[in-house]
Amino acid sequence: MTSATGGNGGRGDGAVRVMVVDDHPMWRDAVARDLAEAGFDVVATAGDGPQAVRRARAAGPDVLVLDLNLPGLPGVEVCRQLVGSKPAGGSAGPRVLVLSASGEHADVLEAVKSGATGYLVKSASTQELLEAVRRTAEGDPVFTPGLAGLVLGEYRRLAGDPAPRGRDEPGAPRLTERETEVLRLVAKGLSYKQIAERLVISHRTVQNHVQNTLGKLQLHNRVELVRYAIERGLDDA
Repeated sequence: MTSATGGNGGRGDGAVRVMVVDDHPMWRDAVARDLAEAGFDVVATAGDGPQAVRRARAAGPDVLVLDLNLPGLPGVEVCRQLVGSKPAGGSAGPRVLVLSASGEHADVLEAVKSGATGYLVKSASTQELLEAVRRTAEGDPVFTPGLAGLVLGEYRRLAGDPAPRGRDEPGAPRLTERETEVLRLVAKGLSYKQIAERLVISHRTVQNHVQNTLGKLQLHNRVELVRYAIERGLDDA
């Protein structure tokens, strides 16, 4: 991979904190080097699953760039253990960008179900990786071209399952008109950038509406949010 310029962002001030997990040292080091040269703060690396969980909890990265095929503990299990967890500092667990050699649909769907925000295949260019990490830090789902439609289809399939209990009870939190509008576009598969352009608002405002909606509905991630919207027919509105 060759280096390229990147940017800052994420859930706090300063450079986005990134951790790279891959069992191939040369690949892991190359990705870490490219990210560091682009201005990201590479806070840790790991070569196996258990090590990844320990170091991620200690280092507190904003984004975990994660391979799926890891010794000791599969990447999807690493993702399940870290996403949504709250380490000692009290901040939320990292957002996960899977970087895998596999483009198999089953692997993509399993990664999404485990809580991954995005999925990129290793044939992606360095510039695509840097942009994917930046967008992942902002909470925007990123997928290798051709996979986004697959994931949206899985959201729709999941919506056919029984809804979780307790979310339609009387007195459930009500969304504002703008939050409902953003939720409808999320359910249609639009990225945060596309939603911002469609509604003529900032990317940050879209993020804030999504976070507020997740909090009101007591949901944990975009998969649950889209499922909620599709169950209520918002994607067809």
